[in-house]
Amino acid sequence: MKTSADPIRDYLSAVEREASALPADRRQELLADLAEHIEVTRAERPDAAIGDVLTELGDPRTIAATALSEAGSGTAGAGSGVAGAPARGDVGAPARRGKVHPLVPLLTITLSMPFLMVFTAASDQLFGVLARITGAVLICTSVHWTAVQKTTGVLLAAVLPSVVIATWNLSTGGPEAGTPALLSNLAMLALMAGTSAWLWRVRRA
Repeated sequence: MKTSADPIRDYLSAVEREASALPADRRQELLADLAEHIEVTRAERPDAAIGDVLTELGDPRTIAATALSEAGSGTAGAGSGVAGAPARGDVGAPARRGKVHPLVPLLTITLSMPFLMVFTAASDQLFGVLARITGAVLICTSVHWTAVQKTTGVLLAAVLPSVVIATWNLSTGGPEAGTPALLSNLAMLALMAGTSAWLWRVRRA
């Protein structure tokens, strides 16, 4: 009996074959977008049959034709194929996501910590927190990491430091002002910077 991964592999292979005229980097980006979309859909609808998910994505030939057309290398035949493919709209969302350079969310999250250490006003603190949230959202919507990598990165670089710092600020057992607080903040910064460095190393093109 075939595993549920077999039809996905066959589907992506068919798209790769049909899109062979695309530059290698664009082709790999298309496959990454599709793979992520399938992964997200299966997570949101665990009871959905994989065949239904792939049918909603559209015919591999149509998807390849759309990508070729967008790349400016589509033929007249490819153009007519795109016109008759409403199912391709389901792919549009992941295909348009994650175009932000992977360094942007990593810097946004990491630099939010020294910003909070330097600027202590309430409005500045809010800005730093929003920067961290923005970085986490950009990571979650990026095509440069897998779902597991995204979850791990956001938990270590955004959620855990935020929870720890909030606990310190709301309790009497947090580090005292001065050197203890500075060392604690530097430890959180090291965690965030280390996680960002790991995400940078494991990113996919």
